[in-house]
Order: sequence, then C-alpha cells, then structure tokens
Amino acid sequence: MSEIDPKLLEIRTTDAEKQVKIIEEELDKIAKDDLAFIGDPKLDKLLSDNEKLKHRLAILQNAIKSEGNPKSAKNEPKKRPNLITDINSIEGTICILDELKNVFESAIVSAYPSLENPPVVITLSGNNPKFGDYQCNSAMPISQILKSKNIKSSPREVANNILNKTPTSPLIEKIEVAGAGFLNIYLNKALAAHVLNCILRFGVQPPPVKRERVIVDFSSPNIAKEMHVGHLRSTIIGDSICRVLEFLNHDVLRLNHLGDWGTQFGMLIAHLQDMFPNFKTHSPPISDLQAFYKESKKRFDEDEEFKKRAYSCVVQLQTGHPDYIAAWKLICEVSRQEFQKIYNRLNIKIVDRGESFYQSRMDKVVKELKDKGYLEEDDGRLIMWSNPETHDGIPLTVVKSDGGYTYDTSDISAIKQRVEEEKGDRFIYVTDVGQYTHFMTIDACARRAGILTGSKRIEHVGFGVVLGEDKKKFKTRSGDTIKLIDLLDEGLKRALDKLVEKGRDKVLKPEELQLAQEAVAYGCIKYADLSHNRINDYIFSFDKMLDDKGNTAVYLLYALTRIRSIARTAQISGEKLLEECQKTGFKLDHETEWKLGKVLLRFPEVILKVTSDLYLHSLCEYLYEISSAFTDFYDKCYCVEKDKTGNIVKIFYERLMLCEVTAKVMEQCLDILGIKTVSKM
Repeated sequence: MSEIDPKLLEIRTTDAEKQVKIIEEELDKIAKDDLAFIGDPKLDKLLSDNEKLKHRLAILQNAIKSEGNPKSAKNEPKKRPNLITDINSIEGTICILDELKNVFESAIVSAYPSLENPPVVITLSGNNPKFGDYQCNSAMPISQILKSKNIKSSPREVANNILNKTPTSPLIEKIEVAGAGFLNIYLNKALAAHVLNCILRFGVQPPPVKRERVIVDFSSPNIAKEMHVGHLRSTIIGDSICRVLEFLNHDVLRLNHLGDWGTQFGMLIAHLQDMFPNFKTHSPPISDLQAFYKESKKRFDEDEEFKKRAYSCVVQLQTGHPDYIAAWKLICEVSRQEFQKIYNRLNIKIVDRGESFYQSRMDKVVKELKDKGYLEEDDGRLIMWSNPETHDGIPLTVVKSDGGYTYDTSDISAIKQRVEEEKGDRFIYVTDVGQYTHFMTIDACARRAGILTGSKRIEHVGFGVVLGEDKKKFKTRSGDTIKLIDLLDEGLKRALDKLVEKGRDKVLKPEELQLAQEAVAYGCIKYADLSHNRINDYIFSFDKMLDDKGNTAVYLLYALTRIRSIARTAQISGEKLLEECQKTGFKLDHETEWKLGKVLLRFPEVILKVTSDLYLHSLCEYLYEISSAFTDFYDKCYCVEKDKTGNIVKIFYERLMLCEVTAKVMEQCLDILGIKTVSKM
C-alpha cells in the first residue's frame, strides 16, 4: 500500500474537521432543545437525528485518526477492544459481562467489517445449564441488517461466522451455536476460581471506572419542621446512591438542600422575640419545634399586627440585621440538631447547605440571565422559557412580581454553583416523581443559559409514595403525617419483640441483643424501601418487613450470620483459610458450588448497572439470589462433617472458602444499602 500524499491528507483532515465542527454544533443545538419537547411527538425524530449525527461524528473522527497516520491502510478494520489474554493479569475484580461484550465485539467486527456499529447483545442464560452461562444474541439482529442490504444470511449462518472469528479468551471454556442462532457461552472454571481467590485474599474490590465528581442532593427537610415519613425515601435512596458511587471511588458530595429561607422565618423570628425576649443571651428551651412553628403560623394567619411585624422581620433578615440573623441561626440550629438525631440513627452522612447559601448567588444569576436576554416579563414577573420560540412546557419564575425569588431561582443558582464552583460531573437529585418536570425544566434552562454543557446534565431520581396497609397515603389514625422519629421508635420496639419471640434474648448478651435490635429495625425499614422499584408506590408494613422468610432484611441478616457461624463453629480462622487456599484453591466441582460461584462473579456487573440507572432494587434482587444459591449449596454440600457425637471428623476447606467469599460479597452489598451487619443474631 503506497503512502498518502501529505497535501491530500491535510486537505482531507481539514475537511473532516470542518464537518465534525458542524455536527458538534448541531448536536449542541439538539442537546439544548430536546428537553423542551418532552411529551411531544417531535421528540422521537429529534432523538433519532441525534443518534445519526453522533454516529456520523464518530466515523469522521475515526477517519481523521486513520488518515493522520500516512502508513495506515485505507481499509484498515475498526480497532478492536483490548482483550484479557491471561487469567493471572486479573487483579481483584472483573466485569464478566463487559469482557464478554469486548470478545464478541471483536468477533463481530472481524466477521462483518462493513457493518457500522453492529449490535453486541450479551445476556445471562438463566438457570438451565444446557443454554450455557451467558448468551450472545447478536446473530438475529445482524441477519436483519444484512437482509436490509439485500444480503441473505440466516441467523444460524451469522452465528457460525461470529463463532469462527471469536478470539480465544481465558474467560470462555466453550461456545456452542444453538437453535435459530444463539451462541451459548460457557465460562471457564479456572477464571472463576482465580477471581474468587482474589476476593478471599484482597476483599471485594470495585471494578475500575473513570473517577467523577458527583453531587447528590437528597433528604432536604425544611427548617422548623420535623422530618416525617415523606422524607424517608429520599434519605434512604440518596444515601445508598452515594454509597455505591463512593464504593467505586467517585468523589461524592452529599448535599442536604435545606429550606432555611423565606417568609416563614419572619413569623418564626417574631414569635421567638415574643416568647423568649432574652434569646440572645439564654438559649430558649424549644423542645418541640413543630409546635413552635404551628403557634407562629396560627398567629400569622389570625393576627394582622403580628403578620405585619413578621413581614418586617423578613426584610430585616434579608438586609442582614445582626439581631435577626442571630434569631434565624438559633432556629436553624435547633432544627439541625433534631435532623441529626434521625441521621445518626440511620447512619446517614450529609452536608447541610440551605437555600440561604445561594442568596447572594441568586442576585448574580438573575442579573446574568437578564443581561443576556433570557428573561421575559409576564404580569410583573420575570420568567424564563427552556425554548423561547415554542414556549413549550412551564417556564421558570425567576423573579416574582414583588421582586422576590422562588425555588426556581434557588435551583438555577444551585446548579450553576455546582457546575462552576464544585466542578461537578454528575448532578443527581433524589425527590418524589412529581418534581420530575421541574428538574427537567431547570436542566433545559441551564443548558440554554450555557450553565450545563456537553454531557453534564441533571439526573432526577424519582420515587413513589409510601402507603399504609390500607393502600392510602401513610398517616396516623388521626390523619396526621407520621413523624419519622416515631416510625423509627416503633421499628425498634417491633424488632425487639421479634428477637424475643425467637428466643434470641436467651442466647445473646445485652449489648449483642441491642446491636441485633438496631440492625433489624433500621435494616428492615431501609431494605423494604430499596427492594422495591423506586418509581412505584410501596406499602409500609412492619409485619412483612420483619418476616424472616423471603426477600427481607431480616432473612438476609440471619443468612449472613449463619454463614459466618460455619467457620466459627469449625474454629477456622481467616488466616487458616488463606493458607489452605494456597494449597488447594477453589474446586467448584459440585453443580451447586459452580452455581454459587457464578452468582458471586456477577457482583461487578450488578454494581455497574446500579451506578448507571440508579435503581437499587437490582442490588437487593442480587443479594437475595446469592442467599438462595448459598442455601442450595449448603443443603447439598458438607462444609464440616461431624460424627454422631458431634465431633468434627473432616473439614472441606475449599467449601469454607466459598462460604467466606459469599459472606464478603453479601456484607459489601448490605453496606452499599446502608444496612449494618452483626456477628450474632
């Protein structure tokens, strides 16, 4: 192959770069506009055009890279992914699913080099071993693509072509073509043994990912109001999302966006001045802040003079008068102390950042939006549309008719601060599903204003409502919203009753019983929430949560303590297991050993899925699958053999090793879910 004329290369490259720039501008325009069409039929076409542009952009960029090397051949095939060629190169963890995708992508590109972005479809095969461990189901869609190009090739022919081009991989024992064109993939037991060995030696390691700065906004109660059951889901889901991201070594900022600014603080300060006139020198005994709030609200609604004074207090607060700032800080601090009691009990770490933090930034944002012509006047208000040409959706109210700011102003200022000052890459908001439209409008307006660019976007993690067993909104018998602290107290009481019913108070020391009580109480509340698809409403039932059968925290905690007790009963230390592992390694000879081993190998792919879609119930289902596979293994395989008198006659070390790895993976999963484990229950 002769070398390309350098002048021609330069012209081609420049021309390609110009086309890339044009497409990038079109992509940017689509990115700015697409959210404005949510619910509009035009969205499908827009997304389709977006994908075509992305694909064309990739082709051009690859062409530039290829032409940039004068020695490259014109028809050089698409660069294949790097493949693992040696089991021993794997240190700690591997995502089997991703590696299989790499293997078959390489095979498909080799078999069909003319296809642009051919589908690489890898799935689990299910429980029937005759279908392998995984399947490559790319043959049928590729056959359809070929058919559209007037090339006749049956799915089975395609599957055989792919098989013939599949590179050797230490992950794969064998591949079989089955049925209409399925490729059944059988994993290599030596690979599984190596990975399990790594977990035993080094613990559960995260799969390698690009490190990002992630801002997670969750919990978010209002100052001077008690946390209630409505805050439960945001707090639990948000904490678990942070935990899974932190496990992957991302730089996570956990933010509690507190409602600590606004008109209500005028009435609270005015009431504080009346009830505790010496509040500046003596800390007022506000034991029930909710009652204090209700008293001030009642006065505000019924007493015109008090209302006027409350408005005057708001003005004094916003202008920074020291006495009013002192009163405001005192009220905020009392609230924070109450919130912290909840967070301590649920083991939640979070950084408070109230709306007041953004007050000075709001002035700058409003000026900037106004100067750039993004704001329109509407009945005295200043509003911003995500798409000024169509006026689709609901605009942001950036400035009220009285000159005040709104939640919209606060949220647009917050996202600007999180992009520019916090240098965030992902921005996750955990709120009820009803706020989806609001956050998508914030995203679209921030994109229009140039605050969000490229791949940076708001990710809304929505969730449904907590229902009572009557399938109505969860409330007290009197119709009041249930306080979160009362719910946790009830959980503690029920958990202790359950443990006593099981006779655990007879075998556990008092401190062990208390640890078990707290683990069960808070664990069952968290797991009941996280094990449901968060988008759906779920029924809150202590009876179901505390059931020790089925997919519940209680069942999983009991299962884990039983697994841990096996080695303890045999008096085998972790050091002894490592020593034996060096001698024998993992055998995985029995079908239940192999089944359990394969389930444990899937931990990285489950974690990566959760990190991507932010649905925690997948992790809960995986935990239950581990426990079920372990039960099947333990029922059919002796780990410790005893004689009729109960004396140990034989120890199967390779099975105790499998028990240890199972426990390690379960503990890591439970930790990500925010559930504490105990050594005895």
